[in-house]
Amino acid sequence: MILDPLPLTADHDIPAPVLTELTALYASNREFHALSGDFPDPDDVRPEQVATALADELAVPGAEVLLARSEGRLVGIVITLAQHPDPVDPDPWIGLLMVDATAHGKGYGRQLATLVEDRFRAAGRTAVRLAVLDNNPQALAFWTALGYDTIAYGRDRELDRPCTVLQKQLTDPSDTSPEEPA
Repeated sequence: MILDPLPLTADHDIPAPVLTELTALYASNREFHALSGDFPDPDDVRPEQVATALADELAVPGAEVLLARSEGRLVGIVITLAQHPDPVDPDPWIGLLMVDATAHGKGYGRQLATLVEDRFRAAGRTAVRLAVLDNNPQALAFWTALGYDTIAYGRDRELDRPCTVLQKQLTDPSDTSPEEPA
């Protein structure tokens, strides 16, 4: 699987062929959109809605939209934040991880989560957080199976929906490497 940043044109638009792929990926996840309420009609996800949603995400400082491809096919998207808007929260966040519904159960979600965790580790980050909507027990089971632990309950900032905040340590807290002699 290859993970690359969302390509944008010189005008900061999503190239039409990529937007077509993204719209198909979003539309394939009807159940998620019905739970989240992110789109007015989960049965009719339109390119302009996807473009607006991604532009809104990219407007957040430190946000990154990454596309996951397998054998050239778009199989997933992940949106990350270098830091939560709350300044007391030191960890990066996974804002969205979505796999094309036609590819569910093939391990792409697990691979994508691992790639994102590896990116954060390589950047020297020690933990990562995310929030799962409380009406999405399937997502909660996915993330807890990957080693994420519940650390809080709250409401999301955008639509005030109840959610569970999860965190995963990216380094072993018992791994205290001895200091090198001076």
